[in-house]
Amino acid sequence: MPDTLINDQSAGIERLLEIMRRLRDPDTGCPWDIEQDFDSIAPYTIEEAYEVADAIQRQDWPELEGELGDLLLQTVYHTAMGEEAGHFSFQSVVQNISDKMVARHPHVFGDESRDKSAEQQTADWEAIKAQERAGKALKGALDGVAIGLPGMTRAVKLQKRMARVGFDWDNTSDVLSKIAEEAGELVEARDNMDQAEVEAEFGDLLFVMANLARHLGVDPEVAVRLTNTKVERRFSQIETRLAAIGKTPAQSNLDEMDALWDEIKADERAAANKE
Repeated sequence: MPDTLINDQSAGIERLLEIMRRLRDPDTGCPWDIEQDFDSIAPYTIEEAYEVADAIQRQDWPELEGELGDLLLQTVYHTAMGEEAGHFSFQSVVQNISDKMVARHPHVFGDESRDKSAEQQTADWEAIKAQERAGKALKGALDGVAIGLPGMTRAVKLQKRMARVGFDWDNTSDVLSKIAEEAGELVEARDNMDQAEVEAEFGDLLFVMANLARHLGVDPEVAVRLTNTKVERRFSQIETRLAAIGKTPAQSNLDEMDALWDEIKADERAAANKE
């Protein structure tokens, strides 16, 4: 088979589609790629999406370029398998999302006025999505929320759906009271119940924490990623400061490392105040 398209660096998406066709060719393709299916590729798709988010968080734009390419490859991979099975093709996927964007933006592509607040545009968007769900015979308020989403993200989406039909607290004080209640139930489960009950109560507490995040306008997944990054940075500095006195964390103790943690926090705050 000629490699003209494969080697044409200016060929854009058509080159990538041809690369995937060649990789998946049952006679001449890559054995690993040929063996893959939707289930085996899905975890890579999720991983690549997180790596895109990580590059954005770090504002590493060269890295983001590469990660976006990796994520695009996932779409190409799934559409190649869809085409092989007769489900859909890359072009039908592109047409589907293009039609959806046009339909969901009547104030840009139709006759509706663009003179709306962001809140009104969000409400209109949700109304259009509700009509789409009705067309798919999704009748329940919570129908169609993807099961494969990260837990906290899915919790927020479920809560938003329930809030639309009035099942929601009025303010953050009510949510905080519920958090205290759930924390008490978790302590009781820890002391008196089996591990399954502890897990259930812990899940209830996380669900209410996601609700608090929603009321505060915080994305819980973003918040915990930021905290993870902060913890990594500070603990790395603990290791550096211990190394300066000839010690490792294993040779230290909680009191010493906790004191270093507090010093690092204080240094970060002082540096932030100078900016």
